[in-house]
Amino acid sequence: MTLKEEVYRLHANVCSGIADPKRILILYKLAEYPTNVSELAEALETPQPTVSRHLKILRDCGLVAATRDGKAMIYSLIDRRIIKALDLLRAVLAESLESKSELAKTATKAMNTDI
Repeated sequence: MTLKEEVYRLHANVCSGIADPKRILILYKLAEYPTNVSELAEALETPQPTVSRHLKILRDCGLVAATRDGKAMIYSLIDRRIIKALDLLRAVLAESLESKSELAKTATKAMNTDI
């Protein structure tokens, strides 16, 4: 495998890690402060086993780290730039939705004037 192919594979791996809305919520929550799975589950109103599965995926993708604090595992972001990337994606999506909304309004007006 070439270096270029490896970079694309890693890129796809990170994208698959953020391909679930719950995982995105977990990343945003961890951006506030490192925490354990129980606190995440409570904050996201999601069963703990579900949050644990999502955290494993995020760890496997290299987005989240876990450190032991007594009996608890504390989860944190490995690199806060992932939040900047998610914010950038949100901005792109917001603009896309806005343009689609304008298109829908224009189409509705056009259809109403043709009647």
